[in-house]
Amino acid sequence: MTTLREKVAGERRRLKSVRETLTAAVARKSCGDAAFVPFYEAVSEYIETSMGRLHAQDVKMGDMIREKLGKLDAPAEKALGELDQRLAGNQEHLKALSAAKRALKGGGASALAHFEAVAGAYTSYIVSNMGHHGGTTDLAGRLFTTADWEFMAGVTDEETRLEQQLYARVFAVLPAALDDLRPAS
Repeated sequence: MTTLREKVAGERRRLKSVRETLTAAVARKSCGDAAFVPFYEAVSEYIETSMGRLHAQDVKMGDMIREKLGKLDAPAEKALGELDQRLAGNQEHLKALSAAKRALKGGGASALAHFEAVAGAYTSYIVSNMGHHGGTTDLAGRLFTTADWEFMAGVTDEETRLEQQLYARVFAVLPAALDDLRPAS
């Protein structure tokens, strides 16, 4: 039986793998190769789903910390304010990525350069701003029980299956020009 920690860790590893593959793909450029269109669409769908879940988890974490602390001291207020800023920035980039995906669906290969610019900005944002941040992580570690972590994660078997299917699809449509980016099985 897979534990919650193992499920969350697996999802985070897969998300990192997709993000790293996207980062490398946009750095290399598609050069108008239409084979990149279904790949970028699959990557976008994966990121929309995974980052949507992570966003919901992080919002829930912030709300739970605020509830448990009641009155916030200056360090907690600073940590939670930074969390809110990172999440807002992530949502802006995610909206832009979703719009670029829609443009790909409508414009095909002619929309690749725009998609790559948007995706490059988003992956840079993720690397610079998302992930482990001591302030809120330390607060949650100190305040949360195992039940709190389970509630915050909110991982269902259906969501896990969907995330794994979307991940598999990304690499099923990986363009031949990116075959060296395929993860080892």
